[in-house]
Formats: sequence, C-alpha cells, structure tokens
Amino acid sequence: MMDWTDRHCRSLHRALTRHALLYSEMVTTGAVLHGDRDRLLGHDAGEYPLALQLGGSDPADLAASARIGEDFGYQEINLNVGCPSDRVQSGRFGACLMREPDLVAEAMAAIRGAVSVPATVKCRIGVDDQDPEESLFTLVDRCAAAGVTTFIVHARKAWLKGLSPKQNRDVPPLDYPLVWRLKQARPELTIVINGGIGSLEAALPHLDQLDGVMLGRAAYHTPDLLGRVDQLIFGEAGEVTPEAAIERYRPYMAGQLALGTPLAAMSRHMLGLFHGRPGARAWRRILTVEGIRPGAGLEVLDLALAAVSGAQGQVGRGGVETGEAAEIAHAQERGVQAVIQDQGLDVFQMGSGDGD
Repeated sequence: MMDWTDRHCRSLHRALTRHALLYSEMVTTGAVLHGDRDRLLGHDAGEYPLALQLGGSDPADLAASARIGEDFGYQEINLNVGCPSDRVQSGRFGACLMREPDLVAEAMAAIRGAVSVPATVKCRIGVDDQDPEESLFTLVDRCAAAGVTTFIVHARKAWLKGLSPKQNRDVPPLDYPLVWRLKQARPELTIVINGGIGSLEAALPHLDQLDGVMLGRAAYHTPDLLGRVDQLIFGEAGEVTPEAAIERYRPYMAGQLALGTPLAAMSRHMLGLFHGRPGARAWRRILTVEGIRPGAGLEVLDLALAAVSGAQGQVGRGGVETGEAAEIAHAQERGVQAVIQDQGLDVFQMGSGDGD
C-alpha cells in the first residue's frame, strides 16, 4: 500500500513473522526507470521473502523495471491490475487493465522473459459492467498461456467511475465463491485471495479452498495478528508477542536513527501493535505525540512500552474500546502526514493493489 508498506513497515512485519511473503508498495515503471531507485527499491535483506509490485502497462518498460527489481534482490515481481484510483487509470495501469487481458498477458510474457524470479498478477474480479465470471477467467487464462502460474485476486469488482479508491475497498460486494471456483477449474494454478479478510481466523476457511490469503489493511492496522501467522499457518511453536517483535525490531530502528531516519518514519507503523490490549491508547498517544519531535529516539519507544506495561499491571478492561480501530487508522494517518512534512515529500495516495 503506497505510503504504508515501506521498508520500515516491512521490517516490522518481518519481526512478527518469518514465513509470510511481504510485498513492496506499488512502484510505477516510470519511477523505477527514471526516479531515485535506492529510495524507491532499497530494502534490508532481513525483509525476505519479498516481492516487488509494479504499476504499468508498457511491456518493454515493465520488463526493464522487473530486471532492475530482480537486480535489487526482490524474489518476485508482481503486476498490479487492481488499483482503481483516477491517477492510476490516467496512466493506463491498475484495475483498468482488466479490460485489456491481451495487453496484460503481453506484459507478463515480457516480465517473465526478463527475470528468473516468479512473475505474478494481482487483479480484481472485474470492473464496471463486466461479467466477473468472464472477465476474471479471461484474464487468468490469457496470462496463464503466457506462463504465469500465480494470481492474487481481490474478490471485488472495481467501479472506475463513481466510486473513490476508498469506496472501492468496501462498497462493491465480495464474491469469494467465484475465486474458489477459479481454483477448482484451474487446479494447476496458484490462487491467492484478498479482500475483506480481517483476521487469521477469517483466513482459515479460504486456505481450505485456495493456496493462500493476502492481508492488507488488517495486517497494517493491527500488525500484532502477524505474530500468530507462523504458529497458526506454518505450524511453528509459539507466537511472537508485540513485546518480542519490538525487541527484534529495535536494532533496525537504532541503525536507521543513526542514518538520520526520523523515529516517526518507523513508529507510525507500530501504532496498532497493542490493539485491544490495556495501554493501547497510551501507546499510540506517546508514539504519535512524542515520536514526531525533532531528535526523538528510542527513549520514546521505552516510554510507550512502560505505559503499556503499567496499564497491563492494572485490572484489564474487557473487549476493544468503541471506535478503537478507527482511532488507530486516524493516528497512523497523522503519522504519515508528519513524516511527509518532515521529509518534504509530496503526498501520492494510491493503493498497493487496492489496499485490502
């Protein structure tokens, strides 16, 4: 997700799960070919396994960008055919490519010819007035004929006119059975589902039908759920607690601070770590308020942890506070704006895929 799943976010998520495949923000071919590659594509080897998601439609540009991505060490190249934003449509990439399956297949053939790592597609089930059964199967079959074997499917249509990118994440109805039928009809393909899956428990029924589940917003806003992935999905013993993840993440943070990275660039991704637990509100408040101060360092993290520890030593409250998930999202958005302002960057809001 653009402005969300950057290298700092991914390093945090890797501290929570060793096995889940992580994806980059969507990067356009124009940015890869003509922009600051170290800033756009740079990452830490500790993030692996890691996929690069590209946005574009020109086969030659996609091939060149994929080659650069592989040279940077990415272990999968994924083409975004799911983002519905106006800006993406004007560049002729994202969900509007659902209407051009032959072009997508040509682009995927070019990517596959350029790299040795897997080349995959992230798509919707259709757009606007398309028949999802026809549009999804057509896109998949054309790309499969070009040698693609893995598809991540957001189980919603995208409405390119009349709905905002945010509305496109929630308003079009989900059609999980269609994605299941795709797997049943094309068992030789790897089919991963995405869209509206808010917990690991909700993911489990899909894993009985499909090869994988992609989580977006749920993993970002409540990253603590990733601490159970290796245990629940991959069969490892024990879960990774938020406290243990922070301890793993701490050396990375110290290294980045030494390079001049603002604390808020990292701490903004941590706001939901204690979601639903005593002290969660104090944790968010301290990281949000103190973390954006000039020169803020790991002492802010220690202060926030102490607040959580103190709250957990008191009588626990039952359930999640009303509106807490929305508060986390709002706090994270404030953190994004603070970092953007601090680094003098322009806001470029669009989804990696579609934000789910």
